[in-house]
Amino acid sequence: MITPSEVIEHLFCPRFTYFMNCLNIPQHEELRYKVQKGRELHSRREKENKEYLRKKIGCVDKELSVYVASPVLRVRGIIDEVLTFTDGSMAPLDYKYTEYRDYLFVTHKVQSVLYAMLIKEVYHMPVLRGYICYARDGTDLKEIIYKPEDFKYAVSVVNEIFNVILMGYYPKKSSWPNRCTDCCYKNICV
Repeated sequence: MITPSEVIEHLFCPRFTYFMNCLNIPQHEELRYKVQKGRELHSRREKENKEYLRKKIGCVDKELSVYVASPVLRVRGIIDEVLTFTDGSMAPLDYKYTEYRDYLFVTHKVQSVLYAMLIKEVYHMPVLRGYICYARDGTDLKEIIYKPEDFKYAVSVVNEIFNVILMGYYPKKSSWPNRCTDCCYKNICV
């Protein structure tokens, strides 16, 4: 099974999947500042305000750091918060140590959609929306209303990742050359 983080990395550049999953070359996340800050944020959120419920959005219950896995979806992960609403529906909430920039990154949306699919399968409850809390400068909560095409796209990305892993082919790199400058594999990628 793969994680939503691996899906994000694949969307950043498909060669991440090849280097990590086919050649088993670690990316050394422990050396990346933003990754470490994000982990600190998650750890702090688990300890602070455990009982706090986001009543403005209709939340009546929540679970923290929920591990979910699905052999059917071939995805596993830890969801920061699983929210329950008065109508019985549920939603993932994910914290990001970054700023909201007036648009939703595709990577964040696909991660949220995958969490929604995992919740739907594990809890057998409807999941119509998700939330991302951008916590770099305060707390900016953004809602994502899922559409059927969001789920289709997430499944297609997971299938694409497994094709790279199972076939072991060297995929094309990202069509965004500026991503290469911040890539941990830039010295071995040709």
